Amino acid sequence: MNDPARDDPDAPMFAADAFRLDRAEADLVASARRFGARVLAPRAAQHDRDATFPIENFRDMHEEGLLGICVPQSDGGLGASYRTYSLAAAELGRYCGATALSWNMHVSSTLWTGALADDLMMTVEERAEHNERRRLHYKRIVGDGAVYSQPFSEGGAAAAGAVAFGTEAKPVEGGFLVSGKKIFASLSGAADYYGVLCTERGEGEGASRRNTLYLAIPAGAAGVTVTGDWDPLGMRGTVSRTLLLADVFVPEDEMLMPRGVYFRAATSWPHMFLTLSPTYMGLAQAAYDFTVRYLRGELPGTPPVKRRMYPTKQIAAAEMRIMLEQTKALWFQAISEARANPAKSQVLRAYAAQFTVMENANALAAKAIRTCGGQAMLKNLSLERIYRDSRCGSLMLPWTAEICLDRIGRESLYEAGETDE
Repeated sequence: MNDPARDDPDAPMFAADAFRLDRAEADLVASARRFGARVLAPRAAQHDRDATFPIENFRDMHEEGLLGICVPQSDGGLGASYRTYSLAAAELGRYCGATALSWNMHVSSTLWTGALADDLMMTVEERAEHNERRRLHYKRIVGDGAVYSQPFSEGGAAAAGAVAFGTEAKPVEGGFLVSGKKIFASLSGAADYYGVLCTERGEGEGASRRNTLYLAIPAGAAGVTVTGDWDPLGMRGTVSRTLLLADVFVPEDEMLMPRGVYFRAATSWPHMFLTLSPTYMGLAQAAYDFTVRYLRGELPGTPPVKRRMYPTKQIAAAEMRIMLEQTKALWFQAISEARANPAKSQVLRAYAAQFTVMENANALAAKAIRTCGGQAMLKNLSLERIYRDSRCGSLMLPWTAEICLDRIGRESLYEAGETDE
């Protein structure tokens, strides 16, 4: 009997029946998958080659409703949960890693302020303030197609959560004056608003992570500059140049979270930092899909020559399938457990999932190149790009591969407050 999935080379990564997705979740993820195959895939190579930002993908996402995927339905969005968004992002990552990763930077501004914030403890006053202000941002996204970014890294320990952000917000009448520098700022020069994490610091005050502010800064505001070249190994279409902020006035209404709420989220909702992983889960699937199609002689752009009869190829395909299934199972469990105040075992599993996805995506791509041979290294085929894009995942803050290993080891052996003294 033929495998019915063979009729659809772009079958779901996570089948609705096997992973017990409800109808609404499965339908939204399927819509994202079709969008990725139809819209993203044909454009991916050009943006990678030229290191240009795929702004037309984002315009098409607006028409599809995907810019507002995590905006609550009451505010005109699709109301996707954390898990539903993650599954949809993985499907987009199969077709264009750079677009999926950039999209995550946009969506996080709505996921963090939406479903995640709704799961946090707030005072009545904080909740009312937050709900009123976030509607301003949701209206821009859903109604106008505004694109938000999330510049995070500064070249130090702040992005890993170890110290306060060096970018600072000085309180002034009606708002803040923000100054600082963000590196690897995805969507730089393309976003309409930069969702900047910075430290509120008045005269004479010390810098504290508890005083982290999350502000939406208009790209056209006075004092905002994008600088530097962009010619990286992979994820070239993210165009993550350096963002400079020099005494940029930001009104209080541009607060994406009330004072103190970002710190509360970062300490009680750790899965918020796992949202880089869906892109790389998609790239892992893409590397495997490429290999199967190539060995079956079904890959577009290559001769219809079968190579599946060789035992070495069959063993490689088996090893890749095992690694892929292991990665998917762990990752799906982790994204299904995302919530406020997770158990220690769930946090450790999230670290393990992040590490596994980021490392295995590149391992699968490397094995795919070795298995498919020299032709797989040609830039007219997608595997070479998948390999380069997948190499970037382990380096991405706040949960790099090294940080995940460090935290898993330490937190497995020590309980809170324990020392060896």
